[in-house]
Amino acid sequence: MIEVEKALELIQKTAVKNTSVSAAVSFRICGNVLADDIFSPMSLPHFAQSSMDGFALKSHDSLNYKVIGEMAAGSTKTFHLNAGEAVRIFTGAMVPASADSVVIQEKVKCLDKTILLEEAPKQGQNIRPIGSMMQAGDLVFSKGHILNPPSIGLLQSMGIQSVLVYNKPSIAIVITGNELLKSGESIQEGKVFESNSVVLESALKQQGIENVKVYYAQDTLEETQNTLKEAIKFDLVLISGGISVGDYDFVRESLEFLGVQEEFYKVNQKPGKPLFFGKKDSKIVFALPGNPASTLNCFYLYVIPILHKLLGKKSDGLPCIQTNIDSNITNKFGRALFLKAVVHDTQAHIIDEHNSASLLSFSKANALVYVPSYTTLMERGAHAKTWLILN
Repeated sequence: MIEVEKALELIQKTAVKNTSVSAAVSFRICGNVLADDIFSPMSLPHFAQSSMDGFALKSHDSLNYKVIGEMAAGSTKTFHLNAGEAVRIFTGAMVPASADSVVIQEKVKCLDKTILLEEAPKQGQNIRPIGSMMQAGDLVFSKGHILNPPSIGLLQSMGIQSVLVYNKPSIAIVITGNELLKSGESIQEGKVFESNSVVLESALKQQGIENVKVYYAQDTLEETQNTLKEAIKFDLVLISGGISVGDYDFVRESLEFLGVQEEFYKVNQKPGKPLFFGKKDSKIVFALPGNPASTLNCFYLYVIPILHKLLGKKSDGLPCIQTNIDSNITNKFGRALFLKAVVHDTQAHIIDEHNSASLLSFSKANALVYVPSYTTLMERGAHAKTWLILN
């Protein structure tokens, strides 16, 4: 059994195999991670652009200007303005090269083919110069950037048709247990409805992963081995249950039989002590505890950092901050504790201390407060390392 800090260190040091693919720039790549740097192929804007509806003009000593034409957005007309001349112009339209300012329409009194300004214009006002947003050749996004809607819109505005992105990993979830019922089955004495598959699928979806296949295995050595043999073909395998030391727990034995190299087994923590982490070639395997909250606790702390590596993200897991706890916390277990909490600003309120099976408190929590194994008492107001989780 190892300490939490050592387990997290081993996770961070784990190398993963990433693959990439060229993908068309569209809404479909939202959430993907860039596998290469992106440089601007053009300046933005690539022509001087009006930022307001109004009049583009070439200034002179008077407030009166003669209007000689109109420039709508997208128009390719060209005008040469002499001093004292103006053109009606609209937001996004190309400003004539001879114009030195744009005056908004609210500051103008329109007469017959002339305008009267309220005040003298300022040079360059309401004009977006060529390259004011970005110059050709500028670094736009670095490798590892997560593509969000504004990112995709910017790529499109630069005329970029495709980008290199990391492939999202394929994931197998293996649910073990003779006591489990699937949704829709009739309730039976001694059996419970299985929930870990939907918990893990939902948590994976929050991370942008949808390529998931769920397997079910009864608690026999043969079925466990056969099921895991199929699952190990995926990039990442998440096993729920069967990793403890009971008479019907065959996961660890089966993983050893299949050649999965153990990186660690059992972490000195509560919840989630019977956690297995291993590798086979480029495949990564987690065997998670069967209790739903323990499963989710281990997913947040240990699986997400590996997921981020597989996705090509720069982050190393969930955001981690220092908070102040609002009540005393006792630790009589000699194990590290992860306590579900609600965090507002930097204040943490513990909502459920020691129930490893309950999802009710987890559903209300937005953070996990960490109590080291060597700490027996954290007094109210003490600083605590805290992981922020998605709601």
